Amino acid sequence: MTSRYAQLLFTEEVRRQQRQHGSRTAYARMAAGPQHADRLGARETAFVSMVDSFFIASTSSTGWPYVQHRGGPAGFLQALDDSTLGFADFRGNRQYITTGNLDVDSRVSLLLIHYSSQARFKIAGRARYVTAEQCPDIAEKLRPRDYRAIVERFALITVEAYDWNCPQHIAPRYTPEEVRSAVESLEQRIALLEQENDELRQRLVDAAPTAPGSDDEGDDRCHIAR
Repeated sequence: MTSRYAQLLFTEEVRRQQRQHGSRTAYARMAAGPQHADRLGARETAFVSMVDSFFIASTSSTGWPYVQHRGGPAGFLQALDDSTLGFADFRGNRQYITTGNLDVDSRVSLLLIHYSSQARFKIAGRARYVTAEQCPDIAEKLRPRDYRAIVERFALITVEAYDWNCPQHIAPRYTPEEVRSAVESLEQRIALLEQENDELRQRLVDAAPTAPGSDDEGDDRCHIAR
């Protein structure tokens, strides 16, 4: 957890709960760092490029929180630089709840989970939508290739803070591509072992001595008397 994440999320009410449950001392030291926005490093950028879905939370004008799932091909969520994430916003059920919420409050929270590695990553930031006409270069970079979905707009998220979570309670799950890759590796290994087994078997056959009396030409017991 970064200092900035603790500074943003540990409100007075949260700090009161931490004091009540005995965790405030440790977290107080964590929140005492510099008050500037976090920057995405190599680890965070690599993780973002791995996920094929995430959850994004926003808040309505009436104060109700809303969580929405966003998915696409791995890498559809990208780190455009060390402080900006972007993704193509595909057409869905056309309720536009997140879109409407961002008109009044740009603050969002993202939860990214990579199930096969049992890792999760939380991001707090500010989001806005742009069109391809407004930002053609960004649209070209964020538009997935060979993916059948209608892109309505593009989302840009300015990262304010992030936090890595422990893998506890994340059940490992694998995409078809990950399973296929693992199976192909096993099949290759099996084929190699079968080849080695055949070669060893043939060596044993070649090295085996000929049994006495096995030559039919010199063994009268194999001829029928007439």
